[in-house]
Amino acid sequence: MESIVRQARETFGETLPKNFLSSDEYTVYERLYGPPSATTLLEDFDLLRGVDEEEDAMPANVLMRENAEGTLEEVIYEGDPLDEDEVMEEDAEPMPSETEADFQARMAVFRDIAAANALQAKTKEESTQNLNSVEPSDDLLPPEELAVEDEEAEDSEQDEEAYGSGDSARTHPLTLAGRFSTSPATIQIPNDAVVDPITALLADASNKQLSEVAQRTFGGPGLPNSTATIVRANLKQQPIALEASQSHMGEMEGNAYIAAIMPGAYATVMSTLVEIRKRLGSEWLRKLMKKKGGPRVLDAGAGGAAILAWREILRAEWEFLGHDPNKPPPYGKSTVVTGSSALRNRASHLLDDTTFIPRLPDYDPSRDHPSLENKNPQGRKQYDVIVAPHTLWTLKEDYIRKNQIQNFWSLLDPKGGVLVLIEKGVPRGFELIAGARETLLKHHIASPGDEEVEAPIEAASRNRFGSKEKGMIIAPCTNHGKCPMYITAGRSQGRKDYCHFSQRYIRPHYLQRILGSRDKNHEDISFSYVALRRGIDQREAESVMQGQAAVEAAFAGFEDKGGTESTEGSPEAIDPRVASVSTLSLPRAILPPIKRRGHVILDLCTPAGKIERWTVPKSFSKQAYRDARKSKWGDLWALGAKTRVQRNIRVGLNKAKTQRKDILNAAEETDDIRDIQAPKFAAGKRSKKTKPKQQTLEDDY
Repeated sequence: MESIVRQARETFGETLPKNFLSSDEYTVYERLYGPPSATTLLEDFDLLRGVDEEEDAMPANVLMRENAEGTLEEVIYEGDPLDEDEVMEEDAEPMPSETEADFQARMAVFRDIAAANALQAKTKEESTQNLNSVEPSDDLLPPEELAVEDEEAEDSEQDEEAYGSGDSARTHPLTLAGRFSTSPATIQIPNDAVVDPITALLADASNKQLSEVAQRTFGGPGLPNSTATIVRANLKQQPIALEASQSHMGEMEGNAYIAAIMPGAYATVMSTLVEIRKRLGSEWLRKLMKKKGGPRVLDAGAGGAAILAWREILRAEWEFLGHDPNKPPPYGKSTVVTGSSALRNRASHLLDDTTFIPRLPDYDPSRDHPSLENKNPQGRKQYDVIVAPHTLWTLKEDYIRKNQIQNFWSLLDPKGGVLVLIEKGVPRGFELIAGARETLLKHHIASPGDEEVEAPIEAASRNRFGSKEKGMIIAPCTNHGKCPMYITAGRSQGRKDYCHFSQRYIRPHYLQRILGSRDKNHEDISFSYVALRRGIDQREAESVMQGQAAVEAAFAGFEDKGGTESTEGSPEAIDPRVASVSTLSLPRAILPPIKRRGHVILDLCTPAGKIERWTVPKSFSKQAYRDARKSKWGDLWALGAKTRVQRNIRVGLNKAKTQRKDILNAAEETDDIRDIQAPKFAAGKRSKKTKPKQQTLEDDY
């Protein structure tokens, strides 16, 4: 009975489905955990998804370490393993159209599984003896089950190796070019450049005091208010508690920042920079390194972690070109925003030849729209690359965020500058990134059919509309239209689907001590991001296929095209038709692939700006089926599919609309509807043909 109660608690958290436990079991539940906070609803059922969507997920008691060859290997942690009766087998994922009756039926199945596990626990010792006395035989299994076991065993053993090494002999070149992954897939933060200097900085700090300050600052155990993305019942997601630009930061808070924030920020920035380099080609990096004085890079929110990741990208490209590894590449001019002296002093020990500024210059709209008073705005410094992680969430007002986004854009080099915006991979973080994307597309970046922008009232231009400038979204989007997951601007309550990605990295030892973690030393960090380029539209220069035509071509597949543009930026096409295939026109996987018997399901964001579910069965193509099983979350898909359907997106309820409805309902109850309505009058009298217009409530957060 207690086993069933424990399984229910681990499965449903602080909620509980109606009539899931018997009266006696519910009594035990209240004795152990107290009454549940709420009833598990149908829309919360996505929390019960099984691990079959991520078959290669790493167990909790696995450590990663570097071997003699310099690669990472898995080491099983010899701790107390979980009891089998504490692990609950979960059913397949529910479809969005599942009814309440289906939900209750699934709850009954879960209840039966829990009871079966409890019974199995009683006979565990006897079953173990029987298994030891009888040798297993494959003849006892039907051929179908043997085939499935062989297929899953092959996947589990070869997925990571094939994905990480490229496995170019069997993987299609377009699949290789479209992968969203670092190499190796798990990031190990450099010891010489990052870990060892930070260890020296923290040598004088007490481990106990550092852990207490970090937990007090970042939300308690697990540091939920840091770069970590923790999914916990009744845990309200918050922005990062310390900002690099804030002017007040104590000495121990500075230690907590470099120990708890920099590792996660480094991993997310590295992941996005690798993807940008793949989409723009290495020629982009080589031109920046050849530039007089080197590239100009701004870290606007990571306290120097973005500069460290950028320099690692340059170093890898430098060594790839055959230069001496002992000779540093042309790093150029680096600038970091650090508001406090405590963080500035620590970051200066990690970065040489770096300028530290307390804040960004104010945004001057007259640069984009010269006004009557200032027709010749003063020049300002511009950057080739701006990385701005976690800079939008703490801004409470929407107009302040838009001003910040346009300020970043104005600081970019108009001849190819790259802007990277990153937020935590939670619903609110996605909404901030999607809002920034919408702002830049609306006011600055020209797209087919949307090449003009309305000038502000104070502008001196005679024309009401002016031309937008060239630009493009590098990643993750392959469309320049409205985001299909951000239908209504602003904040939504109860959002279930949002665009985000994941990156695994090895925690440094000082972060391990802060977290008090012994079972694993790696972390999967989720993040939402958008990377944009100013002044250059690669889609136009290369005649990249866009819109619905690109979707139809990708659905048919490019398997017969023997090569593609390599990740190093040099064409390696075997078939001449490959020149028409660009990774900038391929759909991207926004969720992990769902692997089933004989087919793989991919949830893709298409170049037409729609979310679709594509099915790749064995009968469609042997190559496509194999690559689909090896594909990962975030990959671009080029080998087509047999069927596709539009996927239902759960975007929640818009907060502004909900507030307006609540106010209207309250006003009707008090007969005070006139105070929040704007009646229309014609010639001093109220028009009978028009209805009162409701005022719009701005979403200020």
